[in-house]
Amino acid sequence: MIIKFLCACILLMCLSCKKTTQTSSENSDDATNKSQVITEKDISKLNYLDFAIDDRVEPIIGSWQEFNQLENIIENTKKGDLSYFKTDAKKNLQALFRDIRETIPDTINTPAILARITVLETKLYKTESLSNLSTTKKQELLNTLEELLVSFSNLSFQLNKKMENDSQNIEKPS
Repeated sequence: MIIKFLCACILLMCLSCKKTTQTSSENSDDATNKSQVITEKDISKLNYLDFAIDDRVEPIIGSWQEFNQLENIIENTKKGDLSYFKTDAKKNLQALFRDIRETIPDTINTPAILARITVLETKLYKTESLSNLSTTKKQELLNTLEELLVSFSNLSFQLNKKMENDSQNIEKPS
């Protein structure tokens, strides 16, 4: 009788230890998920130079809907809204960049700008994959977001430089 009682006590102790372990691991998962949340404040602390689109570029890209869609994705990302990357982002990004390359205005269709678009595409794919991994650390995601924002800023800078160079009328000596 005493042996049965001791076995029952040991069994209960083992079961209660397992429940405590599961509960503590669930609590640590919740803490991890909260620590991975990216806010606008986190993004504002990133160290990068943000180039705005120049007034000379606006008329060219104003009707370019695909670029405006890309700009909206970046603006939402700057606000800490990564919900775009949680949906079917890969399919959407493939279609978006295919359309960007097909509809790029002739005045800005240069190898330098196409290269910046390719880099931006790569950084968007990287951001999409890291934002969907549960093992991604917050700092790693922030570093990737910084790379993404730098690549978009470089694209804006290149667009500005292209228009600046085109507006210079330098006469060649005869």
